[in-house]
Amino acid sequence: MERASKLIRTLRLPGETLNLEEIACTAWPAAVGRRIAAHTRAARLVRTRLIVEVEDRVWQRQLFALTGQILRNLERHLGAGAVEEIEFRIVPRRREPQRETQAAIPALAAADEADSIADPILRGIYRASRKRALA
Repeated sequence: MERASKLIRTLRLPGETLNLEEIACTAWPAAVGRRIAAHTRAARLVRTRLIVEVEDRVWQRQLFALTGQILRNLERHLGAGAVEEIEFRIVPRRREPQRETQAAIPALAAADEADSIADPILRGIYRASRKRALA
């Protein structure tokens, strides 16, 4: 059985082919504005219903009240009949991965210890032995 990617490659479709779903998701920030787009994301288009992910219930309620205006803006950008309904789903924001901060603190402290050694040869020996010990 061939992989789908190989099969699609053999079809030789133009690279710039976009479907209505991609266009609708791309038009979302232009239809709602920068502020709302920062808290929402157009996820997909199912028939004529645009599924939009929102941060919380407050955003869901506020945007539900603005549905008519948003639909008019989407119609202006996409044309009539492209999007007839909007469904707002609550999807909390993903947290950024936390960086390791405690590992940097001992490294800075160790560098200060080595700098306090006056003899450059002994300072080099100390750094090399510290590096072996931490490895």
